[in-house]
This record gives sequence, structure tokens and C-alpha cells, in this order.
Amino acid sequence: MDIETAKNDNNDNCCSPSSHSNLLSNSNSTEASNETTPGDHSSTLNNEEDNVPETDKKEDLREKIDFKVIYNKKKIDITFALDGTVAELKGHLQNIISVPQSMQKIMIKGLAKDDQTLRSLGVTKDAKVMIVGSKLDDVLAVSIPTKQELAEEAAAAASKEPLSQQKLHRKVLDKGVPEDVMPGILETQEPLPDYPLAGMLNKTGGKVRLTFKLEQDQLWIGTKERTDKIPMISIKDVHSEPIHDHPEYHIMGIQLGTTEASRYWIYWVPSQYISAIKDAVLGKWCYF
Repeated sequence: MDIETAKNDNNDNCCSPSSHSNLLSNSNSTEASNETTPGDHSSTLNNEEDNVPETDKKEDLREKIDFKVIYNKKKIDITFALDGTVAELKGHLQNIISVPQSMQKIMIKGLAKDDQTLRSLGVTKDAKVMIVGSKLDDVLAVSIPTKQELAEEAAAAASKEPLSQQKLHRKVLDKGVPEDVMPGILETQEPLPDYPLAGMLNKTGGKVRLTFKLEQDQLWIGTKERTDKIPMISIKDVHSEPIHDHPEYHIMGIQLGTTEASRYWIYWVPSQYISAIKDAVLGKWCYF
């Protein structure tokens, strides 16, 4: 009788709802534990992939091309993605040639735009790509204008008079046309000559000559005292107006800083070269 009772008690315990619930709980816990291991491994892999920069993923897959970059008359071998953009190439070159990305110009059958790709520009194996730009250490410091110059510039900016009528410029123009200035030609556009533009004057009345070093991306402003080699990339703008009583010549302001007060004024610039000067300085010129 005791044996039978013990059997019944054991059977009751095995089949009781509480026992059944515990078994299910243990079973689910075991299955969850087994399923967690591969899940966590997959999650780890996904996290590692997410940490890889998107550009690196693309570059690993994109077709590469070997070509040469010419900078400061030096040839540099470059391997880069054929479908990479000009902006990406500038970033790649920044550490190679020590020229900030924002100060680079890439010439591929003309001035290449940042959103263009090497493929769309027709770059082929062993092609030669020209880079122009200046290192930060080479950029000339802009001289700080005096208080008087700032006041004169402010008055001139507020005035609606033509430049050649303003007091700031009349003190130079009233001296007359320099005897050795180059001839000015109306209603004509000519390319820059192979020799410097000479015989012009600056705001102090001193003689000025302009030499355009396109391969070095520099404008040389020469006076009797010195020659300043100015990177064209550092020139913000070129402003010019014809001289009212001598329209074959212009007043030209080369803006070296962020304000109008930083303009370097040059007088008696032959009008036929104005367009070519702006194209050269502002980056519209190109190599083929």
C-alpha cells in the first residue's frame, strides 16, 4: 500500500501543471540560449561592417586606373578609382602634395569640376593630369590697409560715381597717361602676351608690371622695389572699369582679401587684355 501510494504521488508530481510549466520554462530558456549565440555573432559582424567607412567599401569595388599627376613640374604616379570624383581625388592628393583640397585646381582638358568623375573626363591609363595650387606656407600675407585707406575705400564704395571720377583714383589718373604704357585698343579682346604687361601705375603712382605664371598658378606684381609672387588661388576677385576719358584703358582692382579695402589697384591697364586677365586669375583658362 505504501508502495502504490508513492507511485501515485510521483505520477501526480510529474503531471502537475506546476511541473509542466517548469519544464516548458527550462526548455524555452535552453532554446533561447542556443539561438542567442549565432545571433550575437551575426550582430558583431554587422557592427564591424558598419564601422568600415563607406568610401573604403566603394574603393574596394571600384575599378582603378594608373596615371600621372604633374605638380610644380614634378610627375607623381597615382592610382585612383576611375569612377572617383574630382573632389575625392583632391582629398587623396592633399596629403601627397601638401596642398589643401580647397586650394587645388585640377586641369583635365580644362578646369575639372568637383562633381565630375575621371571616367567622364576621359582619363585613361598613363594620362597626365595637371594640378595647380599653393601650399599655405606660400600664400602671401595681405598687408593691412591704413585707417585713411579704409575711409577712402568706404567713401568710394558708397559713391555711385565711376571709379575714374572718385577722389581715391583721381590723384593717380590726373598725372596723365604714362609715356611707356602699352597701347590700349577699344572693343578688342586679345590673349595674354608671352611678355609682362608693363608701364602701368599703382595707387602710389609707382610703375607696375604684371607677369602671369600660369604653370605655377601665380601672378607676379612687380614694382621698382620688389616683386610679389601671388598665388592665383588666393585672389578673391578682379574688378575693373574703363577710365571715362580714356576708355581704351581700365582701372583694375585685384582683391587679395575678403574686403574691398584689400584691393590692389592698378591704373592704365590696356582694355584688350582685361578679359584674358580675369580668365587667367579666376581659373577659366585651361590646358589641352
